[in-house]
Formats: sequence, structure tokens, C-alpha cells
Amino acid sequence: MTGNTWKLDIGAEVTEQGSTRFRVWAPKARTVALRMKSGKRTGDIPLHKEDDGFFSGVVEDVADGDRYLYLLDNEAKRPDPASRYQPEGVHGVSQVVDPRLFPWHDQGWTGIPLQEHVIYELHVGTFTREGTFEAVIPLLGYLKELGITAVELMPVAQFPGGRNWGYDGVCPFAPQNSYGGPDGLKRLIDACHARGMAVILDVVYNHLGPEGNYLHGFGPYFTDRYRTPWGDAVNFDGPDSDPVRHYFISNALYWITEYHIDALRLDAIHAIYDFSALHILRELGEAAHRQGEALGRRVHVIAESGLNDIRVIISPESGGYGLDAQWNDDFHHALRALLTGERTGYYSDFGLFSHLVKGFEEGFVLSGEYSAYRRRRHGCSSAGIPPGKLVVFSQNHDQVGNRMRGERPGEHLSVQQLKLAAATVLLSPYVPLLFMGEEYGESAPFPFFVSHGDAELVESVRRGRLEEFAAFTRQGSPPDPQSEATFLSAKLDQEQRHLGEHRAMFDFYRELIRMRRECAPLASLSREGMQVVACEEERVLVVSRSADNCRMFCLFNYSDQTRVISPSLVGGTMCVLLDSTGSLPPGSSITVYTTRPETFTTLAPFGVMVCRKEK
Repeated sequence: MTGNTWKLDIGAEVTEQGSTRFRVWAPKARTVALRMKSGKRTGDIPLHKEDDGFFSGVVEDVADGDRYLYLLDNEAKRPDPASRYQPEGVHGVSQVVDPRLFPWHDQGWTGIPLQEHVIYELHVGTFTREGTFEAVIPLLGYLKELGITAVELMPVAQFPGGRNWGYDGVCPFAPQNSYGGPDGLKRLIDACHARGMAVILDVVYNHLGPEGNYLHGFGPYFTDRYRTPWGDAVNFDGPDSDPVRHYFISNALYWITEYHIDALRLDAIHAIYDFSALHILRELGEAAHRQGEALGRRVHVIAESGLNDIRVIISPESGGYGLDAQWNDDFHHALRALLTGERTGYYSDFGLFSHLVKGFEEGFVLSGEYSAYRRRRHGCSSAGIPPGKLVVFSQNHDQVGNRMRGERPGEHLSVQQLKLAAATVLLSPYVPLLFMGEEYGESAPFPFFVSHGDAELVESVRRGRLEEFAAFTRQGSPPDPQSEATFLSAKLDQEQRHLGEHRAMFDFYRELIRMRRECAPLASLSREGMQVVACEEERVLVVSRSADNCRMFCLFNYSDQTRVISPSLVGGTMCVLLDSTGSLPPGSSITVYTTRPETFTTLAPFGVMVCRKEK
């Protein structure tokens, strides 16, 4: 890494002279004082009011580890909106953190190209028994063995209590105390880089959680001109929005700079509202890329969006925001609806074999067609977008966790269907993402859980879950989100990966990832050299991919019947690299003659085969 050109100018900064500078935006307050709660300095220290609503001051004898609060108008005691650490939770004191004290060992780390990403999404609290950052470190070797190149952490910004998905965070700069705080997170990132793995952090810039959200008292961080499904929308384009934009862009740069984060995954950007000339997403993306260049590292910004809008990922010169990639939910929906037959909710727009074929060929399935779920047309075409700008998956935290019981696909699909789903993702020309445990068929659910301290809020969350799934009463009631048992049920049983079908599943995933990495046609995130032939009636997909004088065939059978592949599609002599049924071992040579039906290639129900064409 090269030198740093950026420093956080809000919150508490320990200076090179040994003092600490405090700065906070609080235009609603007449006065702001610093109340020291530990260390050499105690009592209240008035801060100087700047011209633009900021209050600041440099205080001697305040160092790393000292704790403090802000006192607004001599009454309201509040944690720092830019607190680097909340050791006592969202309602407690803030703690001074000197980022220079952590001994990083990744000075030679420059990141990895996005096209080399094989992403593994995990929730820190349930990935291990301990539920901490440091408990993840011993499992990094396992992820490396699997072939993972990027670890994606669900949000870790301080949330209420110790059990939460992370999307209710209210202290965007403070790593969760129950996970291990700032040093724990840094040790995890350092360990990932030592093993050649990038780290992606999920951040939430469309809203903050309800409990412990004290920003309202400081300034107009939020607006009532827009609403999100989860709370007040952030004020990115209204009066006094410049410092708000600065606050969130500073947060992005903070993670990139002080924590060496390689990529940010922006949650639900369709709930980020900005009608100004320079959209906040473009401004944030450009700032992140500049900082990455200054640090000598590859830095990516990946969006989650339900809009199917290519403006998110096309260049600013073409009228876009210039982000590096976005999640493609359509690919998941088309795959799941086809395999399970589910047609409720947003799955009502999917289920045809042609939907999956389009997803494989173009990316977005809804590209301007009428959406019965939305009762209007939806999306635009991504056919001209490089496939490396779309992230696809057969599972993720949303698609598992937003089900009533949080059950995984293994409850609805056979082992062969799970393998088929995995192969569809990992043999596609897109950036693949795995959700923790799917690689060995984890049986633990991933239900929605919280640990709020506000009794009324807890009841509101419970009612909301009951109302959301009122149509599914025959299936019982959703698990109590506040119950510790609900959280504990989501803990992974890592030992499953060593047993029976779980081990076979893991080996299958590992082989798919190895082929994707080592075979030039599969490693290329491009439609160039790719031909897709769909046999609609048989529900068979034949994908031919070529690169570096190598031609490969990926054969998929999405039906429950054995299918014969036409010799006009796959003929001649081929080397079998993978057969999901195990009937043909890797390295087997097969020759198909157009005049000899007994040589024709057959695919078992829900089978997958990968072959290399012999020269």
C-alpha cells in the first residue's frame, strides 16, 4: 500500500502531537460540550462552534481507549455519530480509537480483480459457535481450500444487543462490540489478506435502525419526503444535505482506509433517494475509486438493487453511476422457481425454462416486460453489460432469511437439484456468490432475529412478522425474532461438511470452483466465445464456451427425466471433466457418432456434465 491521502475529519482523531481532536455536525444544537467519562481528563469541555453547523475542539491528555459522550445544549447526552467504537452498545459511551496502533501485516496487498472473485457471504454471529471476528480466522484455511477468493461480511456496524442481521445498525463507524470491536475486525481482514482473500463489507446507507438512532437530535440526517420499508430515508438531496452526504462518503472511505476493506456492498440502493444533479452513488463510487488508487489497491463498489437498472453500473460518461457490479436477483428467482415450482410473491414473474435461459444469456430476466408482481413493466436490458458486472447466486441471506422459517433450499430440493443449482451459478459467466454453509448442504435455517431492548419495538417487530406471513398460517407461525433460540438455531454446524452427502456436496463445489479457476473458457467473464442452446421441451441447456483454443461444453438437465443430448449439439470425442451423478469419472473419454445412437450422451434427471472438446 502507498501513502494515505485521506483522514476522517469527524469523530475523535488522535493527533500526532498526542492530543485528540473532536468534531461533530450538530446544526440543531446551540451548544455542544464533550463529556469525558474516563482517562486523565474528566468533566465537560465546551466545543467551538464553526460557521457551518460543526462543533470542534482539540483536547489534551485524551488518548486511545478513553471514553466520552457529547452533551447537546447542556441536556441530552449522546454517543458520537462518528464513534469508532461503542464498547457498551448503542446507548453507551463512545471510545477513542487510534487507528495507527494496529499492527497491520498486509503492506504488499493490492487486492484482486473483480473477475477473479468467488464470493462467500457470511454472518459473523452465526458462522461460528463463538460468533466473533476472530473465531472466523481458523476457518479461513477451509474457505481457501474450497476456492473462495473474497469473504463478504454482512453488516457489522454497531446494532442493538448482540443478535441481529446487521441491517439495524445505528453507529456506521463502529464495528459491533459483541463481535470483537475494531481490533477483532482488523485481525480478521489482515488474516484474509495473508491468505490472498479480499474482504467485502456490507454497508447500509438507505436507513438506520430504530433503536439507538440518535442522529435526529444532531441534524437533518433524514427526510420525510421519502420513505423506505425500514424507516426514515436518508437526506441526500434536501436542505442541509451536503454534510449528510459527507458523513456517508466518509464512512465508505473510512472502511477502505482504516480497515483495508477491498469492496463495499451497498445494501438496497433502490431505497436511496437522490434527485440532485450529482447522484450520491456516483459521488461515493468515484471517491472510493480515487482512494483505492491513492492507496495502491483495487477497490470495488457493488450495489444491491431491485431496479434492474443498468445505470447503476455503466460509466458516468454514458449517464451511469459507475459502480463496479450489482447483484442480479433475477438469476436466483428464475433458477429457484424452475427447480421448486414456487410461484408466490415475486416468484410469480418466473418459473419458465426460458426465464433461466435469458438469465444465463443476458443477466436480467425482466428487462422491460410486464411484471405481474409489480403490476407494471420492470427493468431494462443488461444484454450489453459485461457479465463481470453482475453477481449471481442460488442462495444468499435475503433469499434464505426472508422466508417465514428461514429454511434453506435443501428442504425443498434433492441433492442432485442442489448440485444443479450450484453448477448453474459457478459455470455461468457472472461473478458467483455462495451463502455460508451452502457448499456442504448446511441444514441449519437462517431465520430473522433481533435483540432489541425496547419492549414496544420488540412487539412491533413480532407483529410485523406475523402480518407479513399471515397467508402462510397453515405452515405455522414465524419463529420469534427476539428469542435467543431463534438466533441459536441459525448457528452453522461446521462438522457436517465431513459427513456423507455433505462431504460429497463440498467436494462437488470445490471441483466446480477449481474448474472455473483453471479452465480458461470458464474463467472468462465474457459472452465472447459463448453459445447457449436451449431445448425448451426437454428443459436441457447446452452451453459452449471457448477461449485460448479450448472449447468446453456445460450440459444442464433441469427436468426429472433422463435426457439424450442431440449429437448435433455435442459430437466427436470429448474428455469428461465433471459428472454430477458420478457415473463417468473425471478424465473419461467419450466419442459421439451421429450415426450410432448408443454413443449419444445422456444426462440423468437434474444432472450436470462438463466436457472438454478434444482437438
